[in-house]
Amino acid sequence: MKRADVVELFTRLRELNPHPTTELAYTTPFELLVAVVLSAQATDVGVNKATKKLYPVANTPQAILELGEEGLKKYINTIGLFNAKAKNVIALCRLLVEQHHGEVPRTREALEALPGVGRKTANVMLNTAFGEPTIAVDTHIFRVANRTGLAPGKDVRAVEDKLEKVVPAEFKRDAHHWLILHGRYVCKARKPDCPHCPIRDLCRYKHKTVE
Repeated sequence: MKRADVVELFTRLRELNPHPTTELAYTTPFELLVAVVLSAQATDVGVNKATKKLYPVANTPQAILELGEEGLKKYINTIGLFNAKAKNVIALCRLLVEQHHGEVPRTREALEALPGVGRKTANVMLNTAFGEPTIAVDTHIFRVANRTGLAPGKDVRAVEDKLEKVVPAEFKRDAHHWLILHGRYVCKARKPDCPHCPIRDLCRYKHKTVE
């Protein structure tokens, strides 16, 4: 995609949604971290239903440790892979208490050292909790970047690296959210809503849907 088209693409997405953010419900960096870990292969809606019950009871590393793994499972058992996720969250909380005074670290290296936290989750935290211009490539962003021709790549890291190069600095802080929301609600996996797409004319996708 030409640079002028990239600028136009993000200009339009910004006009439609000037202040995008995650759809996960949270009030602290720790709440966001747990929500993101729980959201792997699960919907934000499903995670929010679980954390709405969990966080009033336990929303700090120490409080979740006191719940214990079995206690935590009672709150998150509606989420896919909840057994493995409960184990990771407990281990994550223990590490936060033992090594970070119960606070979420603000560096990629420290975040990725936490159980259940990979590069994508670290990018989400750096961007959404701490305001850094990182781009976390999930399935939605991977699809949109390839379909549109914005940043085609064979794997998520290739797409992330390309987005880092092609997204203009003024849009980088919010690009992650615009692309996720576009993929979730417009450029959907099975049938993209091309007729109502605000960037249809800029997109390189050959199989555009019609009314």
